[in-house]
Amino acid sequence: MREIAEQLGKPAYLIDTADDMQADWFDGINVVGVTAGASAPEVLVQAVINRLKDWGGQSTVEIQGIEEKSCILVT
Repeated sequence: MREIAEQLGKPAYLIDTADDMQADWFDGINVVGVTAGASAPEVLVQAVINRLKDWGGQSTVEIQGIEEKSCILVT
């Protein structure tokens, strides 16, 4: 996702925890998208959201992604 955002000319950062974030990344930014892999613990995602709220974020909207399906090809 970071590479896609950058290809579209949008700043994007790959972080492990909320402590990796820098407040100045969000100067002049009105909308922030947060994505996480399936293995990311929910507590880490919530910590990022809470940090954004601490820095002035006003609302959150959760958008459900497309469910991935696995298939096995046997030949």
